[in-house]
Amino acid sequence: MLVYLSILSVFGVSWFLYSTRWGLVVRAIGENHDAAYSIGYSVKFVRMMVILVGGALAGLGGSYLSLAYTPFWVENMTAGRGWIALALVVFASWKPGRALLGAYLFGGITIIQMHAQGFDVQIPAQVMSSLPYLATIFVLVLISRDSSRTLLNAPACLGKNFQPSS
Repeated sequence: MLVYLSILSVFGVSWFLYSTRWGLVVRAIGENHDAAYSIGYSVKFVRMMVILVGGALAGLGGSYLSLAYTPFWVENMTAGRGWIALALVVFASWKPGRALLGAYLFGGITIIQMHAQGFDVQIPAQVMSSLPYLATIFVLVLISRDSSRTLLNAPACLGKNFQPSS
């Protein structure tokens, strides 16, 4: 069910970002918040709404972790998966379809290491448990070799504070 929901969400997000007026506004604010503000869009409101939707999607992922993946509370339940998610966004070059493929790649590595431990592979469990993180570092190193490619699709105003001019 979660796989189908992920595919639907990628189509939904892609449709929203590339086929709707509000998606264009979101992308415009990401590229040049001053220009979007100058034509009348509330940059802070749009950013807050996008953060709210992103937080809701992250909450769905967290609910899956606590209800299905580990059906009880465990300290450090996320185990660095947020870092992997941020690396996934960079890997995907801010494209929803590539994010889905990257998520399946990193998820597949996680599943492989779990199954390999079950098949009595003669590799220490600590090494197997670190495979998703090692793969993430490896992918980020490969991507960072060409910084122009990494920055090619990044929003121009990413991480920049917005101060409305009077």
